[in-house]
Amino acid sequence: MERDIAARKQSLTRWTKYLLDFMFYAGILVTASLPFSIKWLGRYLPRFLENYEEIVIIYFVLGISALILIRELRRIFKTVLEENCFVMENVVSLRKMGNWSFFIALMSIVRSIVYMTIAMAVVILVFVIAGLFSKVLALVFEEAVRYKEENDLTI
Repeated sequence: MERDIAARKQSLTRWTKYLLDFMFYAGILVTASLPFSIKWLGRYLPRFLENYEEIVIIYFVLGISALILIRELRRIFKTVLEENCFVMENVVSLRKMGNWSFFIALMSIVRSIVYMTIAMAVVILVFVIAGLFSKVLALVFEEAVRYKEENDLTI
């Protein structure tokens, strides 16, 4: 029974890692193709062509920011797969993820000035919550690392 639970947990973690890997590499392709894809979308949504340069720049910055955030998540998942997740590197990654989430929310506000949609308010809220969650989780992990290091010194 315990072996089944551990196997399912390991399987879920691996699939999540594969999903993050896919998102990372697909994100590179999508970000790199922005100048072409925005022009293509402009045929169907003329507003994209009206603000072409601004949209390409804003989405490029958002894409790079999201890639950096996903890279930090991939680093964390690597330690989870190694079954050594309470390390200071994860605290640093969680802090960075919080910072990048806040930056994405800020850039989304800037994007809303150029091209406003109601859905963008939801995106901004999600990234603010993700930033707060990452910062709090970093504090929790930092405390766990401290306890772990104290415990390791005791043995």
